[in-house]
Amino acid sequence: MKVDRLVSIIMTLLDKERISAQELADTFEVSPRTIYRDIEAINMAGIPVRSISGVGGGFEIMPEYKLDKKVFSTADLSVILMGLSSLSNVVRGDEFVNAFEKVKSFIPAEKAKDIEIKTNQICIDLSPWIGNRNIQPYLEIIKSALRDHKLLYFEYTAHHGYKTVRTVEPYQLVLKGSHWYFQGYCHIRNDYRLFKLSRMSNLQMKQKTFIPRDYQKPILDFEEMAETKQIEVKIRIHKSVLDRALEYCTYDHFVRDGDEYYIANFPFIQNDYYYDILLGFGDKCECLEPSRVRTEIKRKIRNMAAIYD
Repeated sequence: MKVDRLVSIIMTLLDKERISAQELADTFEVSPRTIYRDIEAINMAGIPVRSISGVGGGFEIMPEYKLDKKVFSTADLSVILMGLSSLSNVVRGDEFVNAFEKVKSFIPAEKAKDIEIKTNQICIDLSPWIGNRNIQPYLEIIKSALRDHKLLYFEYTAHHGYKTVRTVEPYQLVLKGSHWYFQGYCHIRNDYRLFKLSRMSNLQMKQKTFIPRDYQKPILDFEEMAETKQIEVKIRIHKSVLDRALEYCTYDHFVRDGDEYYIANFPFIQNDYYYDILLGFGDKCECLEPSRVRTEIKRKIRNMAAIYD
């Protein structure tokens, strides 16, 4: 659901006494069903929009409800502008430029400076320092495919380097933990799958369109699953890599061990991802217990050393 479209619908309803769902759908190039969802969201936000049936019917803001530019407080406008600016760093397009201008039109002149100060108090930059150069152009291709219901074709490198060729119906872009994914219906697996953009190559948008299915949103919260599998390992870590270790747990996990080292109970799941985290600390970290994790790390180190023999 686009913020700029919701704001535009509100402004349209302010300008016109009544407008039909089809007129709104034609204006914003979406389906009438989408417009009905947007109207429901506007109602939930506290702006009463009613539907009038019959000839000359449509949507209108209830006459007794007075709405002007003051409907958005300084804090509201600051949050909206902050959110739009953070997305504009990673998802470029005219829609963000238009959204900025529409939201700014709600700002009274006497509050402009105050809102600018509040907006600049927090900077959210979701673009990576370095990374896969395909991500930005792939985002634009996927956005176009989402808009036009076009099939996507690409090569995908899965776990352990297994490569497949996929044809997928795209349904949602997802930014999770600073990584971009998209959720789609895979014609190879005959099911919904979540694909990481950095693992994709040779992405192409096909001319063939598809009829959207009943969409199943991806499961993005693994906290409950992690709680059942997560253990704590005791590690001894040098102070020089403490800053990196703090990305995975809080400072109260660490206890001083002399002047140079810390002992920590480190959250851990027994899979390659977490073993790679510990190995990434190099000779600045030693796993003390449990013995099975320590033994597996020793095995991995021996295999790494054998490559260089």
